[in-house]
Amino acid sequence: MISTLKIILVSILSSLLLGNRPYVVVLGIAQDGGAPQAGCKKYCCMSLLDSGEKEKISCLGIVDPITKQSWMIDATPDFPSQYRILTEDHDTKLMGIFLTHAHVGHYTGLLHLGREVMGHQGMPVYTLPRMKSFLKNNGPWSQLVSLNNIDIKTISDSKEIKIGDKLFIEPFLVPHRDEYSETVGYKIHGKEKSILFLPDIDKWDKWHQDIFQLVLNIDIALLDGTFYSQNEIPNRDMSEIPHPFITESIETLFELNSINRSKVHFIHFNHSNPAIKDNSPAYHFIRSKRFNVSREGDRFNL
Repeated sequence: MISTLKIILVSILSSLLLGNRPYVVVLGIAQDGGAPQAGCKKYCCMSLLDSGEKEKISCLGIVDPITKQSWMIDATPDFPSQYRILTEDHDTKLMGIFLTHAHVGHYTGLLHLGREVMGHQGMPVYTLPRMKSFLKNNGPWSQLVSLNNIDIKTISDSKEIKIGDKLFIEPFLVPHRDEYSETVGYKIHGKEKSILFLPDIDKWDKWHQDIFQLVLNIDIALLDGTFYSQNEIPNRDMSEIPHPFITESIETLFELNSINRSKVHFIHFNHSNPAIKDNSPAYHFIRSKRFNVSREGDRFNL
């Protein structure tokens, strides 16, 4: 697991290298339940409980160090610590939250903006129409709207939103288990670089876009790495929770040359995924194929 000291050292080194350029920072890498996950008595979680360590839930921060403004993609159950990292460690003011979809790990952190906690006023929350309707018409989220804790901003598929000087974010629809809302990924476009953030999708062949071509035309791709391989959680029907296995994604993208493969950083790991642990055989297999494994604190300049 990544240590607090390592995160601080990486942050300091990145600051020296990046200067005042906008950047994205990984604020968490785990699937919706985090790690350790409730109810898990296997080694993957018990070892974390014994050590007192944890992995925060998948979340991305966008930072403009010149204006000292930041934005967050997804409001996770780890919102308190992820908010503190953005506002204190990165010395910014949170200007808005972009949501991907209505699964538990991606929006429930909004509760911390409510009257029981921060009592924030007017936090911009960017969603597509179904997600907006879900928040407005279902408690307790509707109370956040009625008390103006959040100000929902409607966004559209493939339409860029300007958030800073030469800094844009673009949502795009992806197929997923859309019980309550659409599911989107995001492209973040800076002056020099563009980054793809896609933590949840069903399977690559269900999508109208070609992930191979997307990786070719992006600088960094943070992709769904929820499960490493088939039969990872034998007590669950994997067809009910479809994601592209990391092994499938490696096969799909392996014809890329090593430079393009190195753009890919897997993220959103289930607690059962062996790649969530540094130095595991799964971690080393991914790296041997010239792909990457996301870690909290990773930074990429824009």
